[in-house]
Amino acid sequence: MKHLLGLEELSAAEINRLLDAAEAFLGVGVGALPKRDDLKGKVVANLFYEPSTRTRVSFGLAARRLGADTLDFSPGGSSTAKGETFIDTAKNIEAMGIDAVVVRHSSPGAPHILAKYLLPHVRVINAGDGAHEHPTQALLDIFTIRQRLGRVAGLTVALIGDIAHSRVARSNIHGLVKLGARVIACGPTTLVPPEVASLGVEIAHDLDAILPRCDVLNLLRVQFERQRSGLFPSIREYRLLFGMDGERMHRAKPDALLLAPGPINRGVEITPDVADGANSAILDQVSNGLAVRMAVLSLLCK
Repeated sequence: MKHLLGLEELSAAEINRLLDAAEAFLGVGVGALPKRDDLKGKVVANLFYEPSTRTRVSFGLAARRLGADTLDFSPGGSSTAKGETFIDTAKNIEAMGIDAVVVRHSSPGAPHILAKYLLPHVRVINAGDGAHEHPTQALLDIFTIRQRLGRVAGLTVALIGDIAHSRVARSNIHGLVKLGARVIACGPTTLVPPEVASLGVEIAHDLDAILPRCDVLNLLRVQFERQRSGLFPSIREYRLLFGMDGERMHRAKPDALLLAPGPINRGVEITPDVADGANSAILDQVSNGLAVRMAVLSLLCK
């Protein structure tokens, strides 16, 4: 594996290799566990053309805990504001001597373009491209499932909410199906495209009906910034039909695992008591994201 552009093109064996590698990086650089020097002398560039907190900080920390130097780029204070193209920006950063580039962009396929135009030794990692894929988020979701429930194969995982605009949903679907999970895409009819069924998932529009069957509930953020208006009547109605609150959790399996890729809209997709409750692994996902991204950087850049 030369780049990480998405989970669609990875095999189950390659996905498991990344998950297995992440185990070794849990807690590295925290407390008594020292940082490592796997990537000493390497330079990792973070090119983020869209806002990010968890992913950007996580990749930066992951690189530094492996001994790499980091270069952070955002378009607002760069020559992009003067009209420089995406490729020209990347090529100029490449000329500074980088070994890997982590890219987030609003255009689907942007990381694939970088992989085509950058020098062969530069590794490209997709940190989210439009509504296409977000492979490391899916990897950390799946890692958390495996960590908490001991397996992935045979589990029923519901992806709930804005499937239509979610790169997280697509990467999760590709990874979970390949690893043997049953996936249900659940949400309003306007936010769950029928063509998702072709990816090997079940489509549902009644959350209460599927709750008793689910081992994992992954609550996707309603992406208001990517939507046209009128996809559902109101936030209140969405919350009533698809929001996860204490009452709904009582209808779910007692040990149902609750995930959310973040940022979460408290009071929309999830109520505070559930987000902070015993079934929630939301903060575990953040911690596991560091281990997963260290594994990705280590395996690609060594």
